[in-house]
Amino acid sequence: MIDYANLQQDFSELSDFLIALGDKKRQAIIIRLLEAENCAGLQVTSLLEATNLSRPAISHHLKILKEAKIVNFRQEGTKNYYYLDHEQTEIKKLQSFLTKVIHIMNERDQS
Repeated sequence: MIDYANLQQDFSELSDFLIALGDKKRQAIIIRLLEAENCAGLQVTSLLEATNLSRPAISHHLKILKEAKIVNFRQEGTKNYYYLDHEQTEIKKLQSFLTKVIHIMNERDQS
């Protein structure tokens, strides 16, 4: 039997993550971080061209991405370097949720 309440709870827990992914400017930031040759991170100035946003706007989007556990940062003196969170906890939660949904859909197709 399918536990829809549990599935709804999983969906609810992913909402901030999905909202963070849904914005085109944040998607551009994620893509730019993926393009980075190393995992040392990028400064806000490196994200200006990819997003066509001001520094404060980029900082706002980075804050949302950090809260959604997509991006993390490290400090070197007064400089912040942003990178994709290596833990990937939220990505793994989304993957698990989608696997459950696919399983339910496949069961119905076989009925």
